[in-house]
Amino acid sequence: MRGWCTRSSSGSLCLSLSPYPLPKAVAAAYWCCFRYGFSRKSISTRKALCAVSIRCCSSASKSNTNNKIWKAETGDFVVVNFYRFVFIKDPQHEIAKHLTLLKGLDIHGRIYINEQGINAQYSGPSRDAFAYVEWLKEDEKFSDILVQTSPAFIGHAFPKLKLRYKPSLVQLEGGSSHLPLLDPSMRATAIAPSEWRKRLEAVNNNDKASNSNPSTNYILLDVRNGYEWDVGHFHGAQRPDVDCFRSTSFGLSPTGGSDQLLHVDKEKTDILMYCTGGIRCDVYSTILRQQGFQNLYTLEGGVSHYLKTEGPIKWVGNLFAFDSRLSLPPSAYNDETMIEASMNQQAFESDKFAKCYVCGSQVSELRHRNCANLDCNFLFL
Repeated sequence: MRGWCTRSSSGSLCLSLSPYPLPKAVAAAYWCCFRYGFSRKSISTRKALCAVSIRCCSSASKSNTNNKIWKAETGDFVVVNFYRFVFIKDPQHEIAKHLTLLKGLDIHGRIYINEQGINAQYSGPSRDAFAYVEWLKEDEKFSDILVQTSPAFIGHAFPKLKLRYKPSLVQLEGGSSHLPLLDPSMRATAIAPSEWRKRLEAVNNNDKASNSNPSTNYILLDVRNGYEWDVGHFHGAQRPDVDCFRSTSFGLSPTGGSDQLLHVDKEKTDILMYCTGGIRCDVYSTILRQQGFQNLYTLEGGVSHYLKTEGPIKWVGNLFAFDSRLSLPPSAYNDETMIEASMNQQAFESDKFAKCYVCGSQVSELRHRNCANLDCNFLFL
């Protein structure tokens, strides 16, 4: 059925004075859906959450020379992401411990635990968000976990807390519990953001030196969804023909189609894999290893870690976020690295590559919208 629909809603603004505010989410969004033959999606509705809170609190962050995540002020809301593959003998007992702590903290998000480890994305006031991290790091098996942080400008980025056992830490066809995630030799080799940048710059220089014969001994593989690529990606990475990570099939397609790894030399080609925070790459690299690919590399900490340490060098656009923010500019991760980026990239591309899904014209904002029609709920630019 062709046609369109719109919906808007609004509510009062909540202002509160409290050392531990619980901001009352106020729906304030406008959606527009153009049904031009888009297939129906069974995706849970994402609601834009808006909240402003005024609060009075003292700085309670303790010094920690080994961890730089304490830069945020105590009153700020942040989003925290981390994961760790480690054997957990009794996941239910582990969940009970986490739940006991989190009952006293203002944290919303998704925290999944099973026998293979933990995967967490959550938001909260920085004091509460980092208190959970510090408590977690007291456990030896989580002591060296890499923690990613980004600002949550309008309060919580998630509607509520989901802490539970999940058979697969990421959504994948057939699950991931059977994959050798706990064997480091079966996962790709992690590359630090600085080394990743050097590799991309070296490849780019080699290609410029031989315009007729660009480098073919590497593949830059975006292990995300197509709509994520649409708002931001590394230069040289092809758009993945995937709407959901669950159906990712790089290196598995016998007939080809859009499989970027179909005709790749498994022993000589370097596969440089990247995703938002790193976990999808780590998981999928074990599948590629089982398929015989020898030279597998992942971006340590994913794109979010890269933007924080290196800035948007070789990156174009924003970074898609699986929360109410939907999209973040590189400057949200580190303002200082933006200065270096502007000096090193004479032609700084922002959203010139992004096109409207309906009419094909250039978009004015690198941020998706959800269709208000619940039968569609399509994410579109």
